[in-house]
Amino acid sequence: MADDKDVLRDVWFGRIPTCFTLHQDEVTEREAEPFYLLLPRVSYLTLVTDKVKKHFLKVMKAEDVEEMWFEYEGTPLKWHYPIGVLFDLHASNTALPWSITVHFKDFPERDLLHCPSNSVIEAHFMSSIKEADALKHKSQVINDMQKKDHKQLWMGLQNDKFDQFWAMNRKLMEYPTEEGGFRYIPFRIYQTMSDRPFIQKLFRPVSSEGHAHTLGDLLKEMYPAAIPHDDEVKRLQVVIHGIEPLLDTPLQWLSEHLSHPDNFLHICVIPAPTD
Repeated sequence: MADDKDVLRDVWFGRIPTCFTLHQDEVTEREAEPFYLLLPRVSYLTLVTDKVKKHFLKVMKAEDVEEMWFEYEGTPLKWHYPIGVLFDLHASNTALPWSITVHFKDFPERDLLHCPSNSVIEAHFMSSIKEADALKHKSQVINDMQKKDHKQLWMGLQNDKFDQFWAMNRKLMEYPTEEGGFRYIPFRIYQTMSDRPFIQKLFRPVSSEGHAHTLGDLLKEMYPAAIPHDDEVKRLQVVIHGIEPLLDTPLQWLSEHLSHPDNFLHICVIPAPTD
Protein backbone atom coordinates (compact mmCIF):
# COMPACT_ATOMS: atom_id res chain seq x y z
CA MET A 1 0.00 0.00 0.00
CA ALA A 2 1.05 3.61 -0.49
CA ASP A 3 2.54 4.33 2.91
CA ASP A 4 1.06 7.58 4.23
CA LYS A 5 1.95 6.59 7.77
CA ASP A 6 1.04 9.98 9.26
CA VAL A 7 -2.53 9.57 8.01
CA LEU A 8 -2.75 6.07 9.50
CA ARG A 9 -1.42 7.39 12.81
CA ASP A 10 -3.81 10.36 12.88
CA VAL A 11 -6.74 8.03 12.24
CA TRP A 12 -5.62 5.56 14.92
CA PHE A 13 -5.06 8.20 17.61
CA GLY A 14 -8.31 10.11 16.99
CA ARG A 15 -10.04 10.66 20.36
CA ILE A 16 -13.47 11.94 21.43
CA PRO A 17 -13.71 13.68 24.84
CA THR A 18 -16.71 12.10 26.53
CA CYS A 19 -18.68 12.67 29.72
CA PHE A 20 -20.48 9.62 31.14
CA THR A 21 -23.37 10.20 33.54
CA LEU A 22 -25.52 7.63 35.30
CA HIS A 23 -29.19 7.53 34.25
CA GLN A 24 -31.41 9.32 36.80
CA ASP A 25 -33.59 6.23 37.40
CA GLU A 26 -30.67 4.09 38.58
CA VAL A 27 -30.72 3.45 42.34
CA THR A 28 -27.49 4.49 44.06
CA GLU A 29 -26.28 4.61 47.65
CA ARG A 30 -24.73 8.03 47.12
CA GLU A 31 -24.54 10.57 44.31
CA ALA A 32 -22.77 9.36 41.18
CA GLU A 33 -20.25 11.89 39.88
CA PRO A 34 -19.86 12.09 36.07
CA PHE A 35 -16.85 10.29 34.61
CA TYR A 36 -14.70 11.75 31.82
CA LEU A 37 -12.78 9.71 29.28
CA LEU A 38 -11.04 10.23 25.94
CA LEU A 39 -12.59 7.54 23.75
CA PRO A 40 -10.54 6.11 20.84
CA ARG A 41 -12.54 6.51 17.63
CA VAL A 42 -11.31 3.19 16.21
CA SER A 43 -12.29 1.03 19.19
CA TYR A 44 -15.61 -0.27 20.59
CA LEU A 45 -17.52 1.13 23.57
CA THR A 46 -17.56 -2.12 25.53
CA LEU A 47 -13.81 -2.56 25.02
CA VAL A 48 -12.72 0.76 26.55
CA THR A 49 -15.26 1.46 29.31
CA ASP A 50 -14.01 -0.73 32.18
CA LYS A 51 -13.04 2.44 34.08
CA VAL A 52 -16.56 3.82 33.56
CA LYS A 53 -18.07 0.62 34.93
CA LYS A 54 -15.78 0.58 38.00
CA HIS A 55 -16.50 4.24 38.71
CA PHE A 56 -20.29 3.80 38.80
CA LEU A 57 -20.31 0.39 40.48
CA LYS A 58 -18.82 2.08 43.57
CA VAL A 59 -22.16 3.81 44.22
CA MET A 60 -24.48 0.98 43.14
CA LYS A 61 -26.00 -1.83 45.17
CA ALA A 62 -24.91 -5.18 43.73
CA GLU A 63 -28.51 -6.38 43.37
CA ASP A 64 -29.36 -3.38 41.15
CA VAL A 65 -26.64 -4.12 38.61
CA GLU A 66 -27.39 -5.90 35.35
CA GLU A 67 -25.57 -5.55 32.00
CA MET A 68 -24.14 -2.07 31.39
CA TRP A 69 -25.29 -0.26 28.25
CA PHE A 70 -25.12 3.27 26.88
CA GLU A 71 -27.43 5.76 25.23
CA TYR A 72 -27.16 9.20 23.70
CA GLU A 73 -30.25 11.43 23.78
CA GLY A 74 -32.59 8.45 23.96
CA THR A 75 -30.80 6.33 21.31
CA PRO A 76 -29.18 3.11 22.60
CA LEU A 77 -25.59 2.97 21.28
CA LYS A 78 -24.67 -0.21 19.39
CA TRP A 79 -21.38 -1.46 20.84
CA HIS A 80 -20.58 -3.44 17.66
CA TYR A 81 -20.29 -0.19 15.68
CA PRO A 82 -16.92 1.58 16.08
CA ILE A 83 -17.02 4.50 18.53
CA GLY A 84 -16.18 7.05 15.82
CA VAL A 85 -19.11 5.84 13.73
CA LEU A 86 -21.51 6.20 16.67
CA PHE A 87 -20.30 9.74 17.32
CA ASP A 88 -20.38 10.84 13.67
CA LEU A 89 -23.82 9.33 13.18
CA HIS A 90 -25.53 10.64 16.30
CA ALA A 91 -23.55 13.54 17.74
CA SER A 92 -21.11 15.03 15.24
CA ASN A 93 -22.69 18.50 15.21
CA THR A 94 -23.02 18.84 18.99
CA ALA A 95 -20.71 20.51 21.50
CA LEU A 96 -18.00 18.45 23.19
CA PRO A 97 -17.64 16.62 25.48
CA TRP A 98 -19.98 13.99 24.08
CA SER A 99 -22.56 13.32 26.76
CA ILE A 100 -23.33 9.59 27.13
CA THR A 101 -25.83 8.14 29.63
CA VAL A 102 -24.93 4.91 31.45
CA HIS A 103 -27.52 2.24 32.36
CA PHE A 104 -27.28 -0.93 34.44
CA LYS A 105 -30.86 -2.14 33.99
CA ASP A 106 -33.71 -2.33 31.44
CA PHE A 107 -31.40 -3.60 28.69
CA PRO A 108 -33.02 -2.74 25.31
CA GLU A 109 -33.18 -6.24 23.84
CA ARG A 110 -34.68 -5.06 20.53
CA ASP A 111 -31.97 -2.47 19.90
CA LEU A 112 -28.71 -3.92 21.20
CA LEU A 113 -26.71 -7.14 21.10
CA HIS A 114 -25.54 -8.52 24.44
CA CYS A 115 -21.83 -8.24 25.14
CA PRO A 116 -20.99 -10.42 28.15
CA SER A 117 -17.21 -10.46 27.56
CA ASN A 118 -14.34 -9.19 25.42
CA SER A 119 -14.30 -12.51 23.56
CA VAL A 120 -17.66 -11.49 22.00
CA ILE A 121 -16.07 -8.24 20.74
CA GLU A 122 -13.05 -10.18 19.45
CA ALA A 123 -15.31 -12.62 17.54
CA HIS A 124 -17.25 -9.72 15.98
CA PHE A 125 -14.04 -7.87 15.08
CA MET A 126 -12.38 -10.91 13.49
CA SER A 127 -15.50 -11.82 11.50
CA SER A 128 -15.53 -8.25 10.06
CA ILE A 129 -11.85 -8.52 9.07
CA LYS A 130 -12.53 -11.89 7.40
CA GLU A 131 -15.53 -10.47 5.54
CA ALA A 132 -13.44 -7.50 4.36
CA ASP A 133 -10.65 -9.77 3.16
CA ALA A 134 -13.14 -11.96 1.27
CA LEU A 135 -14.14 -8.80 -0.62
CA LYS A 136 -10.57 -7.54 -1.14
CA HIS A 137 -8.56 -10.72 -1.77
CA LYS A 138 -11.01 -13.66 -1.91
CA SER A 139 -9.91 -14.39 1.72
CA GLN A 140 -6.41 -15.36 0.58
CA VAL A 141 -4.51 -13.01 2.91
CA ILE A 142 -6.41 -13.77 6.12
CA ASN A 143 -6.33 -17.51 5.37
CA ASP A 144 -2.56 -17.42 4.87
CA MET A 145 -2.10 -15.87 8.31
CA GLN A 146 -1.55 -18.03 11.36
CA LYS A 147 -3.70 -17.97 14.49
CA LYS A 148 -1.05 -15.88 16.27
CA ASP A 149 -1.25 -13.29 13.46
CA HIS A 150 -5.02 -13.00 13.95
CA LYS A 151 -4.37 -12.61 17.68
CA GLN A 152 -1.85 -9.84 16.99
CA LEU A 153 -4.49 -7.84 15.09
CA TRP A 154 -6.90 -8.18 18.01
CA MET A 155 -4.33 -7.47 20.73
CA GLY A 156 -3.13 -4.41 18.82
CA LEU A 157 -6.66 -3.00 18.88
CA GLN A 158 -7.46 -4.10 22.42
CA ASN A 159 -4.25 -2.62 23.87
CA ASP A 160 -4.25 0.47 21.60
CA LYS A 161 -0.87 -0.47 20.06
CA PHE A 162 -0.60 1.13 16.63
CA ASP A 163 2.68 -0.55 15.59
CA GLN A 164 1.61 -3.99 16.79
CA PHE A 165 -1.64 -3.76 14.82
CA TRP A 166 -0.22 -2.26 11.62
CA ALA A 167 2.73 -4.68 11.44
CA MET A 168 0.08 -7.29 10.60
CA ASN A 169 -2.67 -5.15 9.04
CA ARG A 170 -0.44 -3.82 6.24
CA LYS A 171 -0.60 -7.30 4.67
CA LEU A 172 -4.39 -6.91 4.43
CA MET A 173 -3.92 -3.57 2.63
CA GLU A 174 -1.61 -4.83 -0.15
CA TYR A 175 -2.59 -5.82 -3.70
CA PRO A 176 -0.80 -6.65 -6.98
CA THR A 177 0.26 -3.40 -8.69
CA GLU A 178 -1.19 -4.47 -12.03
CA GLU A 179 -4.66 -4.75 -10.49
CA GLY A 180 -4.72 -1.14 -9.33
CA GLY A 181 -6.60 -1.94 -6.12
CA PHE A 182 -8.68 -4.46 -4.23
CA ARG A 183 -11.29 -6.71 -5.89
CA TYR A 184 -14.07 -4.86 -4.08
CA ILE A 185 -14.03 -2.05 -1.51
CA PRO A 186 -15.36 -3.13 1.91
CA PHE A 187 -17.61 -0.21 2.86
CA ARG A 188 -20.74 0.54 4.85
CA ILE A 189 -22.84 3.69 4.46
CA TYR A 190 -24.82 4.64 7.58
CA GLN A 191 -27.69 7.10 7.76
CA THR A 192 -29.69 8.34 10.72
CA MET A 193 -32.78 8.91 8.59
CA SER A 194 -33.33 5.24 7.75
CA ASP A 195 -34.52 2.05 9.41
CA ARG A 196 -31.89 0.16 7.43
CA PRO A 197 -28.74 -0.36 9.50
CA PHE A 198 -26.41 0.44 6.60
CA ILE A 199 -25.88 0.12 2.84
CA GLN A 200 -23.32 -2.48 1.78
CA LYS A 201 -22.98 -3.71 -1.82
CA LEU A 202 -20.23 -4.83 -4.19
CA PHE A 203 -18.26 -1.92 -5.63
CA ARG A 204 -14.91 -2.02 -7.41
CA PRO A 205 -12.18 0.59 -6.85
CA VAL A 206 -11.44 0.72 -10.60
CA SER A 207 -13.96 1.05 -13.45
CA SER A 208 -14.11 -1.43 -16.34
CA GLU A 209 -12.27 1.20 -18.44
CA GLY A 210 -9.47 1.32 -15.88
CA HIS A 211 -10.35 4.65 -14.20
CA ALA A 212 -9.98 4.94 -10.42
CA HIS A 213 -13.38 5.25 -8.78
CA THR A 214 -13.85 8.11 -6.29
CA LEU A 215 -15.97 8.61 -3.18
CA GLY A 216 -18.34 10.61 -5.41
CA ASP A 217 -18.70 7.64 -7.80
CA LEU A 218 -19.61 5.37 -4.91
CA LEU A 219 -22.21 7.80 -3.56
CA LYS A 220 -23.71 8.42 -7.01
CA GLU A 221 -24.47 4.73 -7.25
CA MET A 222 -25.32 3.90 -3.62
CA TYR A 223 -26.73 7.13 -2.19
CA PRO A 224 -27.29 9.81 -4.89
CA ALA A 225 -29.18 12.09 -2.48
CA ALA A 226 -25.87 12.71 -0.65
CA ILE A 227 -24.50 14.65 -3.62
CA PRO A 228 -26.00 18.15 -4.02
CA HIS A 229 -26.75 19.51 -7.50
CA ASP A 230 -25.18 22.82 -8.48
CA ASP A 231 -28.00 25.10 -7.40
CA GLU A 232 -29.13 23.02 -4.43
CA VAL A 233 -28.65 23.84 -0.76
CA LYS A 234 -26.47 21.18 0.79
CA ARG A 235 -28.77 19.05 2.95
CA LEU A 236 -26.48 16.14 3.75
CA GLN A 237 -22.92 15.81 4.95
CA VAL A 238 -20.69 12.79 4.18
CA VAL A 239 -18.35 12.08 7.09
CA ILE A 240 -15.52 9.57 7.57
CA HIS A 241 -13.57 9.69 10.85
CA GLY A 242 -15.11 13.05 11.69
CA ILE A 243 -13.94 14.73 8.48
CA GLU A 244 -15.67 15.45 5.20
CA PRO A 245 -13.39 14.06 2.44
CA LEU A 246 -13.46 15.59 -1.03
CA LEU A 247 -15.79 13.67 -3.32
CA ASP A 248 -13.00 13.24 -5.87
CA THR A 249 -10.82 11.31 -3.38
CA PRO A 250 -9.94 7.89 -4.87
CA LEU A 251 -11.87 5.13 -3.13
CA GLN A 252 -8.84 2.81 -3.07
CA TRP A 253 -6.82 5.42 -1.14
CA LEU A 254 -9.69 5.91 1.32
CA SER A 255 -9.97 2.15 1.85
CA GLU A 256 -6.24 1.83 2.56
CA HIS A 257 -5.95 4.84 4.86
CA LEU A 258 -9.33 5.65 6.40
CA SER A 259 -10.74 2.17 7.04
CA HIS A 260 -11.33 1.23 10.66
CA PRO A 261 -9.26 -1.61 12.14
CA ASP A 262 -12.05 -4.00 11.05
CA ASN A 263 -10.89 -3.14 7.47
CA PHE A 264 -14.23 -1.56 6.50
CA LEU A 265 -14.60 2.02 5.29
CA HIS A 266 -17.42 3.34 7.49
CA ILE A 267 -19.18 6.30 5.86
CA CYS A 268 -21.82 8.35 7.74
CA VAL A 269 -24.39 10.44 5.88
CA ILE A 270 -25.88 12.97 8.29
CA PRO A 271 -27.98 16.15 8.05
CA ALA A 272 -25.74 19.11 7.17
CA PRO A 273 -25.44 21.67 9.98
CA THR A 274 -27.66 24.72 9.52
CA ASP A 275 -26.26 28.18 10.21
